[in-house]
Order: sequence, then structure tokens, then C-alpha cells
Amino acid sequence: MDQAEQLRNMVKSKQPRSVSKARVITITSGKGGVGKSNIAVNLAVQLRKLGKRVIIFDADMGLANVEVMFGAIPKYNLSDMIYHGKKLKEIISEGPMEIGFISGGNGITGMNNLTRNQLSRLVNNLNELDELTDFILIDTGAGIANNVMEFVSSSPEVLLVLTPEPSSLTDSYSLIKALYGNPGFVRHSTNIEVVVNRTVSSDDGQLVYDKLSSVISKFLQGEVHFFGTIPQDGLLEKSVRAQKIVSMTVPNARSAKAFERLAQSLIDGEPNIEPDRQGIRELFYNFFK
Repeated sequence: MDQAEQLRNMVKSKQPRSVSKARVITITSGKGGVGKSNIAVNLAVQLRKLGKRVIIFDADMGLANVEVMFGAIPKYNLSDMIYHGKKLKEIISEGPMEIGFISGGNGITGMNNLTRNQLSRLVNNLNELDELTDFILIDTGAGIANNVMEFVSSSPEVLLVLTPEPSSLTDSYSLIKALYGNPGFVRHSTNIEVVVNRTVSSDDGQLVYDKLSSVISKFLQGEVHFFGTIPQDGLLEKSVRAQKIVSMTVPNARSAKAFERLAQSLIDGEPNIEPDRQGIRELFYNFFK
């Protein structure tokens, strides 16, 4: 029995009949430096303001952007849960406004070689995670690295972040092209939403989206959807330099209001996700498959 089959059987056997599944959203980008982690953190803050429970899963190995903005250094990470017997609640650090935060650490790189006992421990804890929160925001690395592609191809909802720069547009197209070539990716089961960051105007963002959508439709016969824009904002830049969260420090800033609208859109416009794609357990099953 291979690892994916083991995990599938475990998911089925451990799944309670009446568990509310957390909504899993993967936030990614075709290149670094486009504000992906900043968007993840600010969306988490705005979702909390709207009464939702939120946990950020930091799958961006080698970087600690979320930790820095939260001002919280995790005591334990995913590796400690898988390999050292730590419980799920022990690896969840608490950020501002009771936002949970899980560091992937080196646990992500070794997940394809887990033993049956380690898989069992992972599944047991994922069952609990689905009950603890309403939203799980996965902050991936950038580009087409293996761990990025595995998370994006496994996720039912993807927020693709880019900027108006031509290189960002090109890198975003390359990411989608690689995603479509991934054998684990199912087009009709994944909703890809585009967020254009650092725009001068809303028309600016729409133009960037139209260009990306056009080439994806023409050359890949695929589609992405326009989710919204984050305006270029000096107050946001000042907050980032100070390692602060603009949605908390300057809630009336133009960028903070944009994050608020995006968070409300997430709540109002929940897509129709297939039952076997819902929840964090199913994401990890698809990850291994």
C-alpha cells in the first residue's frame, strides 16, 4: 500500500460525521517580493474583525515574513508535531487578535517520506485543526519550487498575487503553466483568484488581470478570476518597514480598506467546493497523492 492510499484510508477512518471543515485558501505568487505574506497577514486580521477564526500556515520555507509581522517566534513547528510527538495546539503560536500561526519549518520537505505512524499522527491532528478554525490561509513560497506546486495543486482555492510589473505578469503565467502541467492538478476543482498588488488605480489592476487572463486562455485554454486590487499606499509601506500590520495600525488607510473589502468578498462569495476537496485533511491527502 503506497503512502497516498494509507493517508486516504486514515482520513476516512478518522473523519467524524459532523465536523465543520475549515475553508483552506492558498496564497501564492510567481515571484518573490510582491507582498504575498503581507496580504496573508492583513487578510487574517480583517477576517478576525469580521468574526472569523483564522490560522495562518506558513509553508514559505527559509523565510519568516509572517513571524516578523506578528512579532512571534514559534516555539515549535510542523516538524515537532510529526517527528517529536508534539500536539497540534503546542505548535500553534498566537499572533495579534488571537490569530493562530503554524510554522511549516523543515517538516514540509520530509512529508513525502513519512512512516505510517507519522502519517497517523498527522491525520489525527488535522482532524482537530478543521474544528479549531474557520479559515486556514496557507502562505507558500514563490515561483515553481516543488513545495509551492504541491500546495497550490492540492488546494481548492488559490489567491495568486502579482503586481503591475511586466516581470510579475510573466512569472505568474509561468506559475500557472507549471501548475497545469502538474499531474496532481485538477482544473475544474480549483478556483484561482487574481489579486493585483501596488496598483495606481482600479483600472490599473483590471488591465493587469485582463492581460494575464488573455494569455492563459489563449495558450493554456484555462481561466483565472479577478478578485481585487491593493493600491500603492505610503502608509502600507511605512507599516511594512516598521514590521507592523497596516490593518491594525492604520485601519483607515486605503490599503487597509482594500484588505477589508477582500476579506468581506471571501465571506460573501464562497465558491461551491466539491466535498472531497474541503478541509485541511483533504488538502494534505491531495498533496500526497
